[in-house]
Amino acid sequence: MQCNILDAQSQLSQLVQAALAGEDVVIANNGIPVVRLVKVEKQDVRRKPGAWSALPKADPDWDSPATNAAIAAEITGSEYP
Repeated sequence: MQCNILDAQSQLSQLVQAALAGEDVVIANNGIPVVRLVKVEKQDVRRKPGAWSALPKADPDWDSPATNAAIAAEITGSEYP
């Protein structure tokens, strides 16, 4: 199936359904094919437990009022007392 860009804008959901059903869907610009809609295969994404375990540990005072004041002073450009 081939359709022009203007037609594809109003028929996108039908074109996607056709591509999901295995039909060859081509979108053309002034009759010249420019893109093809294809079904994206399921990605095999497997999480690895402990991927962040090698990161350095935060200091115990990472969220202290003094640390927050220093960060705020850095962001605003003011002096930290």
